[in-house]
Amino acid sequence: MADDSWPSPAHNSRGITDVEYEQIACRFSDNGVYGSPADAAVVSAGTGLTVTIRPDVYASVRGHAWYSGSSTVTLPIAPNASGQERRDRIVLRLDRATWTVRAVVRQGASSMTPDPVQQTGGTGIFEIPLAVVSIQSGAGTVTVTRSELYAGARSRPCTSKTLNPNPVAGELAVETDTGRVRIWTGSTWVLIYESSATISVDKPVSNWSIDSSSMLEVRSGTVHLRLGRFTRTAAALAGATSSRLPVFIPSDYQHRSLDQYGIAYLTGVRIARVTVFSAASDTPGQVLLTNHPTIDKDELVLPGGMSWAVSS
Repeated sequence: MADDSWPSPAHNSRGITDVEYEQIACRFSDNGVYGSPADAAVVSAGTGLTVTIRPDVYASVRGHAWYSGSSTVTLPIAPNASGQERRDRIVLRLDRATWTVRAVVRQGASSMTPDPVQQTGGTGIFEIPLAVVSIQSGAGTVTVTRSELYAGARSRPCTSKTLNPNPVAGELAVETDTGRVRIWTGSTWVLIYESSATISVDKPVSNWSIDSSSMLEVRSGTVHLRLGRFTRTAAALAGATSSRLPVFIPSDYQHRSLDQYGIAYLTGVRIARVTVFSAASDTPGQVLLTNHPTIDKDELVLPGGMSWAVSS
């Protein structure tokens, strides 16, 4: 048989079957309820051995739209006389015998929750989960635990100045001007990927020379700082005196609230502390040599590297 495509005038005069529709439409939309877990539960415990489906809920199953209706739907739960807890699952089921999607009860046989059935092809059923119902033996009421599968969000190209002002939870934004990737949590954009060029953070100051440069890189919201090598060019630095090193961290790369601490090695196999000040400090971005012994003229300072998280 030759290859085929649809819809097309060459394919059944642009007519398609239910099977053919599913094969193309199932990729138009993710399976799931439209919304997010922040919405009210789709399924709740009803009176006695029933559960209720709240009105005005939309979903998609294999490209087939489902609407819960304008009023509450009630589903009966079978009595449990097994002597042990039973768990049923409430699902949205596409039944290819009728090509309809309905909320139904998949009854369990024990305390193990039955899995949704997801058959592909032109026959059978395809289910997605809405909730789990627990029924104690002999009980006259049920307990419902929500487990809605929600439809996913799209990945959207934009710039750092044109983020979607009305995003949905799970939406990805790819900033073409910065290369950053962000995700909307439902309340804020969170940076999940960033890769900067190597940035020099040298900042000449008196009393110190720069023997090798200090460099900074950002990877997915984490700053990686490699401090350079410095030589004392002035008179001896007393042990009780802090001194600013020839480095400055730009505001975009400063930790918002926490100072960072590292170790430096000094001439004569000695050590000192290096402090990188946060955006919340009185000297944001400055790097000071602190907690050190006396450092004489022409002695070296060799700080180690350090990393910290940033919000971008």
